[in-house]
Amino acid sequence: MSSSMVSVVACMSAVCENGAKKDFFGFSKHNCKVGVGNKKKIRCVLAMSQYSKTCNGLSFCNSCLVSNGFCSVDGWRSGHPGCWKSKFSGSAQQGGIRATAVPPVMEGEGTSKKKPPTKKRRVVVTGMDVITPNGQDPDVFYENLLQGISGISEIESFDCSQFPTRIAGEIKSLSTAGWIAPKLSKRMDKFMLYALTAGKKALLDGGITEDVMKELNKARCGVLIGSGMGGMKIFSDAIESLRISYKKMNPFCIPFATTNMGSAMLAMDLGWMGPTYSISTACATSNFCILSAANHIIKGEADMMLSGGSEAVIEPVGLGGFVACRALSQRNNEPTKASRPWDSNRDGFVMGEGAGVLLLEELEHAKRRGATIYAEFLGGSFTCDAHHMTEPHPEGAGVILCIEKALAQSGVSREDVNYINAHGTSTPAGDLKEYQAIVHCFGQNPELRVNSTKSMIGHMLGAAGAVEAVATIQAIRTGWVHPNINLDNPDKGVDTNLLVGSKKERLDIKVAISNSFGFGGHNSSILFAPYK
Repeated sequence: MSSSMVSVVACMSAVCENGAKKDFFGFSKHNCKVGVGNKKKIRCVLAMSQYSKTCNGLSFCNSCLVSNGFCSVDGWRSGHPGCWKSKFSGSAQQGGIRATAVPPVMEGEGTSKKKPPTKKRRVVVTGMDVITPNGQDPDVFYENLLQGISGISEIESFDCSQFPTRIAGEIKSLSTAGWIAPKLSKRMDKFMLYALTAGKKALLDGGITEDVMKELNKARCGVLIGSGMGGMKIFSDAIESLRISYKKMNPFCIPFATTNMGSAMLAMDLGWMGPTYSISTACATSNFCILSAANHIIKGEADMMLSGGSEAVIEPVGLGGFVACRALSQRNNEPTKASRPWDSNRDGFVMGEGAGVLLLEELEHAKRRGATIYAEFLGGSFTCDAHHMTEPHPEGAGVILCIEKALAQSGVSREDVNYINAHGTSTPAGDLKEYQAIVHCFGQNPELRVNSTKSMIGHMLGAAGAVEAVATIQAIRTGWVHPNINLDNPDKGVDTNLLVGSKKERLDIKVAISNSFGFGGHNSSILFAPYK
């Protein structure tokens, strides 16, 4: 035991002013009150029942076993002499000990040598995959976007003839053969099927073969794939079963309904033991997951992260809930024209489903294994509107703050941003507020181009940001940005020179931003750039 710990432990049998014995950590069994220099009434600790007036009363620190109201380890380092001058006269001696509090010697104390600044770890994208209504491969998906092909159609998975909205960006079929064990495939909710399939395909796209997998340090590999709604179908089915008897309920209805289970099951399948969890921030979920995953790499907690989002809510409860919110388009006779961001005739968003997953990797780790680098992740930001549950802030304050913080955090000049994949959901208020925030932050930059992927695939909720991140990276890779379809009559005040038109456009992207905003006022902006 170190000398500093001996001096502290020696105090542990001390008695407080009214004779109550203290426990191991020096707290009396009751709330013994004593006065200190700042006149507060607080619990007595160890032998330090009385302080001089030089004590600043800082916060708790486990290292020195003091509580809120006493000097912290920083107080010791700054040399508050009164904090460590024992004033025990009679009360401490009642326990038969003359206690003198001695500050512990901290590791490295006594030298002015500082650790050299560590070089920031760079994060790159080395793999990706999508499951969307208009493509289940990143290249097919993006080619369809460039051609302006919509994946929105009539809902076929259940009878929705009685609903005012009967269209969505629905996944008509998905093969999990070779990706998920047949028994699990039958049991899992679709949001989990999407997450696991896209996650494994992203690994394959990133060159993570079985041989490469064996060489990975799995304690430094993690999974952060979120969902806004989780297993809504499996939970809805369980409620229907409960109407008959609890004995009819699926025993997997609880675990397979939770939003974290997609990440967890994928990590179990891969044996990855690094940071693994999920984040749920409604329609901003994916961006929150991607930025948080990148931060684990930047901080040195992981070398490789699968990150993104997955969603599957095109089922009666999901559709009915958004209908009740009056949030959905009812353009049932023209499904492919229903999602129309910034168009004056838009009447709500179109639900979508699927998943998007990025394989994020520390740059040097990627280079050592000879990985193909698609783009570099520069950073991002989160903010909250703190305004309304579903409506955007009237001045766009939260979005503006988010974009500005993302630029500052990434060290990017606003003049360098020349492409924005907007949140653009096709809602009356949201589209306009985002556009105004973009103009506020970037002005009339003649090089800036803005589009919305949702015009062709609908709003994939918690998966939207990840799928749109893939679209953003594909724009960087190909040098083409996809069109905004259905933008026939732009909103008054919207400058179409800023928006991509009805055809794809050539663009040499310097820095790209992908925005995602969610119910609750959650805002997120993430930045990508060509790797150099």
